[in-house]
Amino acid sequence: MNAIEVRNLSKSYSQFSVDNISLDIKKGYITGLIGPNGAGKSTLIKMMLGIVRPDAGNINILGAEMPNQEIAIKQRVGIVSDDCFYYEHLSLKDMKKVIAPFYTKWNETKFNRYMEQFELSPAKKIKELSKGMKIKFALAIALSHEAELLIMDEPTSGLDPVFRRELLDLLADIMQDERNTILFSTHITTDLDRIADYIAFVNRGKLVFNDVKDDVLDRYAIVKGGQDLLDADIRAKFIGLRETSVGFEGLVDDRKQAQELFGSYAVLETPSLEDIMYYTAKGGPIYA
Repeated sequence: MNAIEVRNLSKSYSQFSVDNISLDIKKGYITGLIGPNGAGKSTLIKMMLGIVRPDAGNINILGAEMPNQEIAIKQRVGIVSDDCFYYEHLSLKDMKKVIAPFYTKWNETKFNRYMEQFELSPAKKIKELSKGMKIKFALAIALSHEAELLIMDEPTSGLDPVFRRELLDLLADIMQDERNTILFSTHITTDLDRIADYIAFVNRGKLVFNDVKDDVLDRYAIVKGGQDLLDADIRAKFIGLRETSVGFEGLVDDRKQAQELFGSYAVLETPSLEDIMYYTAKGGPIYA
């Protein structure tokens, strides 16, 4: 079953577009949405949330259609974003008083528990918070109204490694309840190496793949070898290729074919998600 279903979603701006994306986010799992800055991740999420209206396409969230059932959907969705949507002059206590009445399943006990866990003072004003503290407050809000779907847009960008690790551990705890689903958008792919079940990769407004993380890492390969192995036909096999005077390193999306092609003459390694994103975004030859 899918928590989110996106079909043929498009949005055009003067210098950028999201181009005919269809995407399923599996219920009960963590899906990492990756891509370089400017790839279309945030635009895609804003369309899912009704912040941006698509030019074409359909969005279904938790079995309900956006934007026709937007109010009902948002009762069941928690949002944590790199952008801060709160009133800077209010205290955390007063900001909570503004937000809580919108949710029919608001849980004050749970909210207070998260505030204590995150060491957030209710008297502190939004404008006095660090970026990490704002993310903690957004997370406390998102987790306090029994949300079944948590959508996180670049939540760890600019945060220190300690809190990033704490956040990932917390998300893993949330997923102990198999009803919950997390969509985690980031360009910091190391965060997803630990917790993601699925990876959706967006590049230049298009969906490159949406697959089980382990299957992606098994399918792709980094190939390293000497310049004598390269010719025009071999170069065409690579998604991205970095060449030096003595050798090359490149990404392929068919490990089995690469093994047959190079045999023992080249070294094949399992790429990281960052490798896949880097070579795909760069494309073509990279000379060093």
